[in-house]
Amino acid sequence: MNFFESQDRVRRSTITLVVLFALAVIALILMTNLLVMMVFGFINADQLRDGGTFVSQMDWKTFFAVGAGVVVVVLAGSLYKIAVLSGGGKVVAESLGGQLIPRNARDPQQRKLLNVVEEMAIASGTPAPPVYLLADEPGINAFAAGFSPRDAVIGVTQGAIERLSREQLQGVIAHEFSHIFNGDMRLNIRLMGALNGILILGMLGYYLLYSTSFSGRRRGNDKGGGGILALAVGLMVIGFAGTFFGSLIKASVSRQREYLADASAVQFTRNPNGIAGALKRIGGLEHGSRVANPGAAEVSHAFFAQGIAGAMQWLAATHPPLAKRIVRIDPSWDGKYDLSEPEDVAREEERGDEAQSLTRHGTAREVAAGAAVMTVMAAIDQIGVPNQPAIDYAHSLLSELPVVIKEAAREPHGARAIVYSLVLDKGQAIRDRQLQRLEVHADPDVYALTLGFMAQMDELDVKHRLPLVDIAVPALKQLSQSQYESFRANLIALIEMDSRIDLLEWSLQRILFNHLDRQFFKPAQVKLRRFDLADLVKEVELVLSLMAHAGGRDQRSVEEAFGAAVAALGSGRFRLLADDQILISDLDSALARLEHLKPQAQSLLLKACAASIWSDQGVSAVEVEVFRAFAGALDYPLPPTIAGRRPA
Repeated sequence: MNFFESQDRVRRSTITLVVLFALAVIALILMTNLLVMMVFGFINADQLRDGGTFVSQMDWKTFFAVGAGVVVVVLAGSLYKIAVLSGGGKVVAESLGGQLIPRNARDPQQRKLLNVVEEMAIASGTPAPPVYLLADEPGINAFAAGFSPRDAVIGVTQGAIERLSREQLQGVIAHEFSHIFNGDMRLNIRLMGALNGILILGMLGYYLLYSTSFSGRRRGNDKGGGGILALAVGLMVIGFAGTFFGSLIKASVSRQREYLADASAVQFTRNPNGIAGALKRIGGLEHGSRVANPGAAEVSHAFFAQGIAGAMQWLAATHPPLAKRIVRIDPSWDGKYDLSEPEDVAREEERGDEAQSLTRHGTAREVAAGAAVMTVMAAIDQIGVPNQPAIDYAHSLLSELPVVIKEAAREPHGARAIVYSLVLDKGQAIRDRQLQRLEVHADPDVYALTLGFMAQMDELDVKHRLPLVDIAVPALKQLSQSQYESFRANLIALIEMDSRIDLLEWSLQRILFNHLDRQFFKPAQVKLRRFDLADLVKEVELVLSLMAHAGGRDQRSVEEAFGAAVAALGSGRFRLLADDQILISDLDSALARLEHLKPQAQSLLLKACAASIWSDQGVSAVEVEVFRAFAGALDYPLPPTIAGRRPA
């Protein structure tokens, strides 16, 4: 199952969620009406004993009024929760007591976790998500939360970083990355909103009971007060029923997705021992995978392993049994859990780096020298599930970066300086004007860092640009609103200083703003309509024409590249635009509309871009960045595509 098929699966799961939610609401309507009719005397017990029926005694006007009230309350509760969660994964992580791990953390265990996340993110072609630590949780667990890769976060318990080896932690993180890329996070947010609506009646019953007791209405023979008291208790009972319905819904939506995420993690790392070893550790640990935070029940379906315990978990568990998950990954498992003590983290990391350095550098060189065709032509199929060579290549890129540059990109001041340095002009006159702009409008410390990094950044290989951006984005997300607005304005001014915007500058700007703007600015409301390629002919022509010109050495090669792209689309309706007909402003508008293509149409468009790139049997650095910017605009993380030589 590839990335695009996974998106369709999530859409089908959303339909299932809507159906189950509707059935639960209908059940709540019936139960609430029964409660109201009995508490306030609409149903006469004597008539029932004499052969009467509920239906004959039902006050239908009241029934529909109560039903409408239940629908309004449930929908209001769901929409309120979704609005609260609109801040993305950060809100979920903080609700569980998670604390953001700084990217330049020095704690060996936290450093190990950040290295694994960063490596996998770059291998996936997406900025590393912020990582939150649930410091007071000794159990082994993790989760991914957010609406899309742009606002995703990963949360990990203290028990996970203390008890898991690097290999096992890599398996767990790969599992969570599969949830990010497969759209499961968005489904989890919707599920949390739906369940809050279902549970809201029980919460109303609790507050009604509390207010009744507090006001003293229970005293005396106040029949009205007694009725309200009975209604409150009844609503609390209905709330328990809502909890049961909610657990069943979570179980029905979540269980199979965990098997798929396990399989994706194995495909990601090519190492079943990693995730299987983590599951065996959970089975051998006293605390298992339990999360003690009171908010864990609400987020239980998003955890790596079963996070809560209870009498009904055998029926409504959000995760498959631990043993079944292990056997699916490791059929030869002997049934014994891992009771051993974890290895010293610092020693493990040091030995692991030494042992893997030569191998990974060698693998990266092999990929770069002989398999560029596979990385560019297979990149679409690797979206969401990059292979081991991609991870090796990411490790190689990170190891080649100067330590001072890499560490600077992991904190907000240095990240801004790194990005500014990437767009400084090579000509001294324009560069002087750019530096004058930064001296006046940038933070003084950031300006000083930019001056200090210029020499090293001028010598930086083009292939390191995107990994640096991926490292810098999480740090840039930590800026305040005013800091980001200043950074954004400065970046645009630096790019426009030379009165032209080249493709490398445009792609860098596009990738950054794709991931940052939605955090700092409220996204505009968009229509939900999904388009086919035939609906957006002009936009497709613009993208494919730009792609062809980006790699074309002459008019003939441009036409061949465009022809290869159109052939991949299977249509001859599209025409090649001249270079002077392509405007950056038009391109931004085109991508905004192409974002609403149907998933399979987006897949076809990206494959057409790949065909354009490889039409001359070579991949340039410009094409790599533009391709990545296109994919990012459509919310698809593109694994690293290696630039290779073109034929003479």
